[in-house]
Amino acid sequence: MRGFSFFERASRAFKQYPSLSKVLVLVSVSGAGLVAYSDSSSPHVTQAASEGDAKKKKVVVLGTGWAGTSFLKNIDASQYDVQVVSPRNYFAFTPLLPSVTCGTVEARSIVEPIRNIIKKKNGEIRFLEAECFKIDPTSKKVHCRSTQESDFEGKEEFIVDYDYLVVAMGARSNTFNTPGVVENCHFLKEIEDAQNIRRSVIDCFERANLPCLSNEERKKHLHFVVVGGGPTGVEFAAELNDFIEEDLGRLYPNVKDMVQITLLEAGDHILSMFDKRITSFAEEKFQRDGINVKLGSMVVKVTDKDISTKERSNGQISSVPYGMVVWSTGIGTRPVVSEFMQQVGQGNRRVLATDEWMRVLGCNNIYALGDCATINQRKVTEDIAAIFSKADKDNSGTLTVKELKEVVNDICERYPQVELYLKNKGMKNIVDLLKAGGGNGSDELDIEKFKTILSQVDTQMKILPATAQVASQEGQYLANCFNRMEECEKNPEGPLRMRGSGRHRFHPFRYKHLGQFAPLGGEQAAAQLPGDWVSIGRSSQWLWYSVYASKQVSWRTRMLVVTDWIRRFIFGRDSSRI
Repeated sequence: MRGFSFFERASRAFKQYPSLSKVLVLVSVSGAGLVAYSDSSSPHVTQAASEGDAKKKKVVVLGTGWAGTSFLKNIDASQYDVQVVSPRNYFAFTPLLPSVTCGTVEARSIVEPIRNIIKKKNGEIRFLEAECFKIDPTSKKVHCRSTQESDFEGKEEFIVDYDYLVVAMGARSNTFNTPGVVENCHFLKEIEDAQNIRRSVIDCFERANLPCLSNEERKKHLHFVVVGGGPTGVEFAAELNDFIEEDLGRLYPNVKDMVQITLLEAGDHILSMFDKRITSFAEEKFQRDGINVKLGSMVVKVTDKDISTKERSNGQISSVPYGMVVWSTGIGTRPVVSEFMQQVGQGNRRVLATDEWMRVLGCNNIYALGDCATINQRKVTEDIAAIFSKADKDNSGTLTVKELKEVVNDICERYPQVELYLKNKGMKNIVDLLKAGGGNGSDELDIEKFKTILSQVDTQMKILPATAQVASQEGQYLANCFNRMEECEKNPEGPLRMRGSGRHRFHPFRYKHLGQFAPLGGEQAAAQLPGDWVSIGRSSQWLWYSVYASKQVSWRTRMLVVTDWIRRFIFGRDSSRI
């Protein structure tokens, strides 16, 4: 009874004084100790905390690719209630996917669980493994569906509301509606794609090695076709050639000489986005390595046995048998993004359009990054009257050099094509532009002459490529804008609003190109770095190793990737079919 009275008094004390609910319990069992600490907050503290959380704006991020992960790594989660929705619970270092297809690098070496990334942030970021299948911009809700195969008894779908939405869902492979591509070709966009290709390569060799096949059948199974002469297609062809020459050739000596790799490109050259010196070197090296590069060949149909191509020069259609086809011809819009584009009046576009601040055109609280979106840079010619009016402070109807100089920095920041035009024409400042337009550098300009001078500026507009480098910089930029949103609401730092008053809140996004690589096999690579610096050969391959190792998202993946490279140098690639 005395013990019961003690616990009764203790219970009343805890109810009257909630702060006493912090209890340290020490339990000794068989000489071992267990320490447990229980911290139960008071109802008043819980209510205050919930009210504090309720004041935070809710940011929902769709996707864990390059753009989404970069945003999550840089966002100040203590300022927002951040929630992530993605069908994959990891980030994948996609530039190394071609290496995964041949076992140079293992799949798990280039992935990092997204929860490992977000747990390092200040504040809480919640993750939901689900797929968004509908965006409702009117009610500020996203409709999601679980990707788990378990039976949820009809409860697998749910709705997430938001204050700000960040769409970073990436893109799918673009088939250009070519018949048979989806059914018979491999893509190279995801980790699962690379693993499937790796198994398919081994299957082709195992089938060709069977004694019941003829030589023609063996050649069919060992014909590997790569469609697309961009960086991904070229790197995969080079990786596959190395895999065959260095590893599979020793393991399957009877069929080694029957292997054929064909690279199909509809354009005039492979790696067309690189310097011409790199393009020429790559084509010559592939010819030496025995890779059949067919330029000007468009795929018109793919069956389960043959691939049909049309020669652009003469329109001739031919079909050849194959063992495996890898389709790498660019990207297309995902269905959920296409449906969303219809809702916001962008149904006639091929990709979701945003302004220079990543905000979706037609929406105030929805942003889009990465491969699913493109920046719709405003044209100078569209705003020429507004620019003239903003610069003409005395409303005289003419502009002087002095008036232009006062706004030239804002014009160049708002319309980066102006600065590019001046640079490409060898002009130092706005005075040079006036002279080029027929003035002497001191004349006043009316609006018609102003239009004439700037009429060619928009020819310098460029669309950013759909690369990991662009997506990563976009995510970092938008996160920094969110972190400083309250500050910049009070003190805008961007350029002048040409079609309004005041200034934009933030500086517009500016992409900084850091260079690009093209591994060409045989421990040789091509590098094109800023400043028109081109390097080709083994030294560039080692530079590629160092850069890609340093760009890994964590020390864990960095060590795993380097270890895989060392393992490959010593023991070769693994040819097991797992």
